[in-house]
Amino acid sequence: MMKNINISKELKVVEKYIKKDLNNEKTISGLYKYIFRSSGKKMRARLSLISSSVRNHKDRFKLASIIELLHTATLVHDDVVDNSSVRRGVKSVHNVWTNSHGVLIGDYIYSKAFILMVEIGKKNILNELANATNDISQGELIQLDAINNVKISINKLKKISYYKTGRLFEASARTGAMLTSTNKNYIDNISECAKNLGILFQIKDDLLDYSFDLKIGKPSYQDLREGKVTYPFFYAYKNSDAQDKKELIKLLGNKNLNQSKAKTLIENLNGIKKTEQLAKKYHDKTIDCAQKINNLSVRKEMIELANMALKRDK
Repeated sequence: MMKNINISKELKVVEKYIKKDLNNEKTISGLYKYIFRSSGKKMRARLSLISSSVRNHKDRFKLASIIELLHTATLVHDDVVDNSSVRRGVKSVHNVWTNSHGVLIGDYIYSKAFILMVEIGKKNILNELANATNDISQGELIQLDAINNVKISINKLKKISYYKTGRLFEASARTGAMLTSTNKNYIDNISECAKNLGILFQIKDDLLDYSFDLKIGKPSYQDLREGKVTYPFFYAYKNSDAQDKKELIKLLGNKNLNQSKAKTLIENLNGIKKTEQLAKKYHDKTIDCAQKINNLSVRKEMIELANMALKRDK
């Protein structure tokens, strides 16, 4: 592994990389600067840097930047689809400009990512990221079809979690590892570790949506208002009797729902508790995979990420 690696410092280099060579068209540069002015957790870029840290390579920062660009493009498009008013504590792009601006700047960010992929020139990395992008789109479409569907299965929910979040986590680690290593065991272990970490992140996102805490940077109970059946609602509905099922159905897709009533009902039906147990399960799976990574520094970083993901409150 490279000596004296500092992932936090490296992420600052990635931020600079993302913002360089900015288009001088006023509208494009304005939108682009607005999107990247708020700094998110950059978990996917972090995974790329960790997994590629086994040796130095000139394209490590470029690859991490590609990952961050892909993720950001999906967020911009997701906000348009969900008509979300806030992202990372600030107004979403389409809420400041228009839906058309949101779609087009998302496309622009995607294209910027793919230009950088071609510059790296590694077919296996391009193939992995292209497939991951396709899977993310599938996940969004599957979730759209599941709106207001109280009969959705746990397997379908897990598939959505994997495609929406776990897949890019997995691809971030896999491509980072492929850039600097030829060790198949290392590549497979860190990929599986990151996949489980991503699913854990999505489960925690579902939990945080059922929170009054404003630290998450978006309105609470948004999924419920949009008719999205996520893990807390799924488990609550599964544990409910006929009367409680009627009450839960009234909440789903209700733009004016009573948050206190929703919280009490879903908590009383063990929706939160069961989802927390599922989160712990994926935390443990992430740790188990991390323990198989021979590189001690990488193993330590992945274990720290798993613990942080389980405890995070935003």
